[in-house]
Amino acid sequence: MRFPNNGKVLLNMTNAPLLQRTKQLLPARYSSTKESLSDPKQLNLLPYHVLPLKETLSRFMSTVEPLLTPTEMKRQMKITEEFLNGEGSSLQKLLEDVGSKEKNWLADRWLKAAYLQYRSPVTVFVSPGMTFPRQVFKDEHDFLAYTSKVIFGLGEFNDMVKAHQIPIVKMGNNELDNSQFGKVFGTCRIPRRGTDEIVYNPCSNYVVVIYKNHFYKMQIYDKEGKLIAASALAFQLEKILKTETTVGVAYGILTTDSRDNWADAYKYLSDIHVNRDGLKTIQGALFTVSLDQCTTLKKGEEDDELISSLIHGSGSKINSGNRWMDKTIQLVVNPNGNVGFTYEHSPAEGQPIAMMMDYVMKKLKEDPNFGECGSKDVIPTDKIQFCKPNDRIGQWLNIAQQNLDELAKSLQIKVIKFDKFGKDFIKKQRLGPDSFIQIALQLAFFKMHLEPAAQYESAHLRIFEGGRTETIRSCSNESISFCRAMQNNSEATDEERAEKLRAAVMSHQMYAKLALQGKGVDRHLLGLKVATKYDAFMGYGPAVDDGYACCYNPRDNDIILAISAWSHCKVTDLLVFTKTLEQSFLEMKDILDNSQQSSHSPISKL
Repeated sequence: MRFPNNGKVLLNMTNAPLLQRTKQLLPARYSSTKESLSDPKQLNLLPYHVLPLKETLSRFMSTVEPLLTPTEMKRQMKITEEFLNGEGSSLQKLLEDVGSKEKNWLADRWLKAAYLQYRSPVTVFVSPGMTFPRQVFKDEHDFLAYTSKVIFGLGEFNDMVKAHQIPIVKMGNNELDNSQFGKVFGTCRIPRRGTDEIVYNPCSNYVVVIYKNHFYKMQIYDKEGKLIAASALAFQLEKILKTETTVGVAYGILTTDSRDNWADAYKYLSDIHVNRDGLKTIQGALFTVSLDQCTTLKKGEEDDELISSLIHGSGSKINSGNRWMDKTIQLVVNPNGNVGFTYEHSPAEGQPIAMMMDYVMKKLKEDPNFGECGSKDVIPTDKIQFCKPNDRIGQWLNIAQQNLDELAKSLQIKVIKFDKFGKDFIKKQRLGPDSFIQIALQLAFFKMHLEPAAQYESAHLRIFEGGRTETIRSCSNESISFCRAMQNNSEATDEERAEKLRAAVMSHQMYAKLALQGKGVDRHLLGLKVATKYDAFMGYGPAVDDGYACCYNPRDNDIILAISAWSHCKVTDLLVFTKTLEQSFLEMKDILDNSQQSSHSPISKL
C-alpha cells in the first residue's frame, strides 16, 4: 500500500498519443531451452479474454473514486470519457484482434512489462523470501544431513512435475492451470540492458552449491536418471566445506544490483571464456543451494533476521555474496537454524514454491529415513571457475556491495505474530479472512495518516491457460466509509461500525471474485498501454518509497505478518504501523463482538 497521488497526477490511461500506435502488440522478448512446460492432461483451460472497454473503465472509475477529491473525480471522469470515445476505442480494437489469435495475449507481455523490463534490483523489490520452520542443528553433520534431505525432496518434487503428477485443482467448474510448476526448476533470468531474458532448463540434473562465495556443480541424479541418496549428497557437501577454508570473490553480489549495472558487468564477464562456462553452468542448474555462514540471532528478533537473510542476505559482509539472485529457486540454509527459499518472481507466482516447501516438510516430518531410498552412485562435484577480478570487475563488485548494503540498511522489516485471534474467529463472524485482513491494513494506514491508501493485492488467473495475476484494488468507498466511522470523532455506534465493516469486507470479496475471473481493471489497461510502440510466511520490500509491504498468513488462532518499509521515508513508520495494525485488529473484533448483526451475512467462500 502507498499514498495516493494527492491530485498531482491523474491517471492518463496511456502514455503515447494515438498517432504513434502500431498495428499489433509487441511480443515479449525471452529465450528458452524448454521442451514442453505444459501439462498434456489440461486441455480445457480457458483462453484469456479481452473485456469490453466500457466495462473496465466503469470499474476503474469506481476504484479511483475513494482516492480522489470531488474536483479530481470530475476531471478524471472527463479524461476517462475522452479516452473511451477516442484513442481507447482504437487501442481496444488492436487488443481484440490480438486476443482473437492468441490463447493468452497477456502472459508473455506481462512477463516482459512487469519483470524483464524492471530495472531495479530483484533483491528486495522482486524476489520474496519464504521461510521454512526454524531448525535446531546440533552440529555440522546434522546441518548437512538436513540440507541433503531437502535437496533430495526437491528432486522428488521435480520428478513429480516432469511426470505431470501435480494434482489438478478446480475453482468452481474450471481447472486451474499447472503450467507454472514446470517453469521454476532449471530456470534463470539473464541480465540485459533494457530488457532481461529468461532461460528454461527443465531437463537439468544438477544443482549449484554456494559456500563462502565459491560455486560447485553437484549432480543429484545418477547416470541412470535416479535421484542420488541424501547421505551421498551430504558426503559431497561435507567435502565442499572441508575444501573451502577461505572466503572467495563475491561474484554473487553482482546479481543483487540494479539490472542494468549487472547487465554491463555480465556482458564483460561473459566475454571471458572461463567465466562464460561458469555462468552457463549456474544458469542451467535446477536450483542453487546457499550454505550460509552462521550468524548470531538477537533474542526477540529471530524471525526478523530470518526473513531479512532470505530477502537480501543481511549484507555484503555477511551472506549477500553467497547468492545467485537470477535463479528462480535458491535454497538457503544457515547453521543457526534459518532455512528458506529466495525465489526470483519472473516465471511463476508463489504457489509452486510454497507447495514444494510443504511437500518436503511433510516428508521430513513423516519419515526419519527420508532420502535414503536413492542411488548410492556418487558423482564428484566440480568447482565452477571464474577469473581473478581485475580493476574493472573490482569496481563493479565495489558498487554492487555498496548498493546492496545501503538497500539492506534502508529496509526495515518486522514480523509480528498477532495471537489474540485468527481465521477461526473471522469465519465465525461469517467473514472472509483475507478480506478482513485487507480492511485491517487499510484501517491501520488511515488511522496513522488520515487518508486512504492506494492498496493492491494479487489474485491468480489460473483458470486461464498460462494465467498469472490480476490486481485486487482493495480500497473502496465502503472501506473508506468504515475507516471514517472508526475515527475517535465519529458518532457511529458499534452496530453501525460493524455494518460498515461487513460492507467493506463484502466489497473487497466481490472485487476479488471479479479479479479471479479475469475481470479486474489493471491487466486490461496494461494491454491497451502495450498496444503502442512504447512499452508493474513470505516477505519482500515496498515497491515505492512511501509505501508499506505486507505478507500475511492467517492461521486458525493467530495471524503472522511480515511488514516492511523504508527507513529513509519520513512519512512512513514501520513500528507505529505494526502497533496500529494490531490495534485495528482488536478494534474490529470489538465492534463485531459488540454487534448483534453478525449472523445476518452469508458465509464467503473466498
